[in-house]
Amino acid sequence: MVKIVVTGIGLVSALGGSLEDSWRNLIAGKSGIRLHQPFPELTPLPLGLINQQPSELTRLTRMVVASALQDSGLVAPLADCAVVIGSSRSYQASWEMLARQMYNANHFPVSSFENWLDTLPHLNAIAAARQIGASGIVLAPMTACATGIWAIAQAAMLIQTGQCQQAIAGAVEAPITPLTLAGFQQMGALAKTGAYPFDLHREGLVLGEGAAVFVLESAEFAKQRQAKVYGEILGFGLTNDAYHSNSPEPGGKSAIAAIKQCLERSCLSPGDIDYIHAHGTATQLNDQMESMVIQRLFPQGVAVSSTKGSTGHTLGASGALGVAFSLMALKHQILPPCLGLQQPEFDLDIVTAARLSKIRQVLCLSFGFGGQNAAIALAR
Repeated sequence: MVKIVVTGIGLVSALGGSLEDSWRNLIAGKSGIRLHQPFPELTPLPLGLINQQPSELTRLTRMVVASALQDSGLVAPLADCAVVIGSSRSYQASWEMLARQMYNANHFPVSSFENWLDTLPHLNAIAAARQIGASGIVLAPMTACATGIWAIAQAAMLIQTGQCQQAIAGAVEAPITPLTLAGFQQMGALAKTGAYPFDLHREGLVLGEGAAVFVLESAEFAKQRQAKVYGEILGFGLTNDAYHSNSPEPGGKSAIAAIKQCLERSCLSPGDIDYIHAHGTATQLNDQMESMVIQRLFPQGVAVSSTKGSTGHTLGASGALGVAFSLMALKHQILPPCLGLQQPEFDLDIVTAARLSKIRQVLCLSFGFGGQNAAIALAR
C-alpha cells in the first residue's frame, strides 16, 4: 500500500490569515465570531468573517494554494500535480449578484454575462490548476459539509492508484450571502448569540468563511525531496444516509458505517484513536447524533472537541479546517479546545481548554446535508 503524507498546509479562517495565526488563537481559546450585518436588508448575526466584509472565493483560494505550496517547499509550475479543490457553495455569491443586477435592470444586461463562465461550480479548481501550472487531473467535489474530507480522500486515492505522485487538495468556502443567511434563518438553524457545540443550551450554527488546502504526496516522493511531513493519511470512510435532505438518520447507521470503514482501512481499532475532531455544528440534531455515535463506537475517555465555536461553521471547508487543526494537534501534541461549551449535554470527554496530551492517531469527522458522512484517520 502506498503511504500518503501531508507536506504542506495553507489555511485562512476567521481566527487568522494563516495556519499559524489560526492555530495560535485557537489554542489561546479565542473566537473569530463577531456580530456583523454585512447586508442591510438582514438583521445583525454572529458570523465568522475573515475581514469586515464577506470574502471572495477566488481570492481565498489563491491565498491558501500559495501558502500550501510555500509551506511544502514546492515551486510552480507543477505540471503533474493533481488538483482536488471542492466547495459546497462555490460561486453562489456571484450568481446572487448577477440575479440582483438582472432584477434591478428588469432585463438581461449583456455586460452582466461577460464573465459568467468563470463562475461555474468547478471553475475554482480550474483556477487553482492554472495558478500552479498543473495540466493533469482536476476534480471539484461538492458534498455539502463533507466536501473537505471528500477532497482529501479523492486526492489520496489518485496517489494510491498511481495516477499522480502529488496533489493539492482541500476546500474553500465563502458562504456569507443574503440567500444563504436567509435560507438557514428560515430553517431555524442559525444561532442568535454564538456557536456552542455539544452544549445543553446550544442555539444552532454560526456561519463562517474559510479555506484549507494541503499538499499530499506519496511518502516515497516526499522522502526523495526531503520534505517535512505533518502526518500520514491512514484511511477514510465515505457513506450516505439516503434518508433526508437536511436531517441526519436518527440511528446514525451510515455514520457508524463510515467510521468503521475508515478504521478498517487504517488498520486501527476504536481504542487506537487518541483524539476525535468532531463535526460539532452546535445544532440540536447533529450534536445529538454525533455524540451517540462516538459513545457507541469508542471507549470512554477519548478526547473530543469541535473547533466551530472558534471559526464558525465553514460548510464545505469545515472538514478541511478540521484536518488542518488535527495535523497541528499531532505536530504540537496539544488538544484544541471546544470553545463555547459551558454545560455539556452528553457524556463525552470534551476538551474545554487546550492541553498537552500524547497524540498518535486522530479521527476527523464531517457530516453534510443530504446525509453525507465522512471520516478520515491521521497519524504522526
